[in-house]
Amino acid sequence: MADAQEKESFAALLEESLVANEGLEGSVIPGTVVSVDNDFVVIDVGLKAEGRVPSKEFAAPGQKPELKPGDIVEVFLERMEDRHGEVMLSREKARREEAWGQLEVAFRNNERVTGVIYHRVKGGFTVDLSGVSAFLPGSQVDIRPVRDVTPLMGTPQPFQILKMDRSRGNIVVSRRAVLEESRAEARTELVANLKEGQVLQGVVKNITDYGAFVDLGGVDGLLHVTDIAWQRINHPSEVLQIGQTVEVQVIRFNPETQRISLGMKQLEADPWDGVEAKYPVGSKFTGRVTNITDYGAFVELEPGIEGLVHVSEMSWTKKNVHPGKIVSTSQEVEVMVLDVDPQKRRISLGLKQCLDNPWDTFLAEHTTGSELEGEIKNITEFGLFVGLPGDIDGMVHMSDISWRKSGEDAIADYKKGDVVKVKVLDVDVAKERISLGIKQLREDPVEGGMKSIRKGAVVTCTVSKVLDSGIEVMANETVPGFIRKADLSRDRSEQRPDRFAVGEKVDAKVTSIDKTGRKVNLSIKAREVEEEKKAMEEFGSSDSGASLGDILGAAIKSKQQERERADEESKATTTAKTKKAAADDGDESDEAAKKAKAAKAKKADDAAKEEAKPAKAKKGEEADDAAKEEAKPAKAKKAEAGKSDEAEGKAEKPKKTAKAKKADEEAKEDEADDGKAAKAKKAAAKKVKADG
Repeated sequence: MADAQEKESFAALLEESLVANEGLEGSVIPGTVVSVDNDFVVIDVGLKAEGRVPSKEFAAPGQKPELKPGDIVEVFLERMEDRHGEVMLSREKARREEAWGQLEVAFRNNERVTGVIYHRVKGGFTVDLSGVSAFLPGSQVDIRPVRDVTPLMGTPQPFQILKMDRSRGNIVVSRRAVLEESRAEARTELVANLKEGQVLQGVVKNITDYGAFVDLGGVDGLLHVTDIAWQRINHPSEVLQIGQTVEVQVIRFNPETQRISLGMKQLEADPWDGVEAKYPVGSKFTGRVTNITDYGAFVELEPGIEGLVHVSEMSWTKKNVHPGKIVSTSQEVEVMVLDVDPQKRRISLGLKQCLDNPWDTFLAEHTTGSELEGEIKNITEFGLFVGLPGDIDGMVHMSDISWRKSGEDAIADYKKGDVVKVKVLDVDVAKERISLGIKQLREDPVEGGMKSIRKGAVVTCTVSKVLDSGIEVMANETVPGFIRKADLSRDRSEQRPDRFAVGEKVDAKVTSIDKTGRKVNLSIKAREVEEEKKAMEEFGSSDSGASLGDILGAAIKSKQQERERADEESKATTTAKTKKAAADDGDESDEAAKKAKAAKAKKADDAAKEEAKPAKAKKGEEADDAAKEEAKPAKAKKAEAGKSDEAEGKAEKPKKTAKAKKADEEAKEDEADDGKAAKAKKAAAKKVKADG
């Protein structure tokens, strides 16, 4: 009976125990440490058997657990019994369950948690939150993108839980949210006390091409590259490094946008103070080329002071050339100070002023009027550019190429590369111009010809061009001239330009001289009128009773007498050699004398017959002869005069005998008699015409 009761009570107790321990699996329960050895810790959790937990779960890696028998610890009950009949316990899972609870509380209360970044994964990092692994996205590491996260790994950092799912074991945290919150708090405190001109210490946080961001203790300020130092800095990394502590000054602060501009050079002395005294205009200094642009080069005179050498001040001769082809970066050059503007912080420098001016050198060696040779470098529509010593060019204007040809025609005679001889006409050093001339190497034929021509003179001209309005001529073969259609003849019917041919020679009177236009105006009509007027004045006038035939006959006789005197002078120069040859030519002289006497006798007979004619018939014939003589154009008269001179020249022999000379003299006397007879005939013709 007693045994049955004991069995029932044991079964009841077992059932009660099973029911009581039924919900313990998967939960954290307290346990008592029974024993501790190197590998396991035996813990009694009040179940039918004890459980063993690895010792490494109770201590940090490489350390022994700080436990002793009797200590109470919390463990995670995984299973009531394994295949060996032991209870399966885990201290690590217990700690994790504990951490999840704390994290849930922090997530609900929006509190920060502490964690350690220990591993890099795709898209971010893994963070240990007291045994619980969380995911940190790359965009949530910092306020600005961070290239190197190594300094942050292994260091406890504050994080904010953004998302949490215990069933999936998923936690997303953010370090950026913590920084922004801290930054806002620090910014508010710092901004409240921030003033322009205030000097602060900061840490270089990031470097860009245009400057560096400096952390002032919760708020960042921009240190622009131009405010780092007084001298030129191409990139901030030349002076600054990330993490470097610097002292800066607040230059500008905008409370609305909360933007802070910082400067470092403002803490140093301004090198531009007293720059006018240090760099007076006209002084020369040596500097270093720091930067080259399209419009010039910047030269550093001292740290913080730079001047600009404009491209136009780099070379005397190299125009429209990029500055990079004249100087190079970091090159040491000698420059001259041209202008200083302290207000605008500008210094104008010159490079070519330190070199000899080739224009001054040329002027010293080649004065105006000197001659030299040069190669044609370029040909334009307005002239030739000729290379000169000193790597400079001079220009020969189209009007200074030829005296006779037009500018366009003269330029066509030259080509690039030809070596020509030129004359220096003018040197303008200020404008860097040299005027040259080619035609000035020879005397101006027009100017020389004009000196020998005066207004009213009669000159011989050669027809160069026939136009409808007149003819173009060359007076004395050198001076261009023009004869208008109305001035081609006294007779209106003869005022036709087509009567003349190119190359034909005419005598004309100069009516005007145009020195500016380098030409003369002439008139054949004026020459004819003048000749008639002179004849009237010299040999009589119709008012005194003399006829026009008498006057013209006297004029013709006067001209014949002048030619005879010229012939006598030429004959008087005959040498004694002509007398020596007289014996050889005796027969020929006698024959010539006989012919001369026969001709004289014949003329005497003709004259007698002529006198025997009736007066009226004689008057008519003489009038016709006079009219024909007047109708002859000047050209025909001149041709007859030329033929007469030519005949006389031919009749003149270098070797004549005394008898031949005598025969010639008798022939001339006969011609004189004939002249008198002609004069009488013309006078008679005039009288008949007047009577009619």
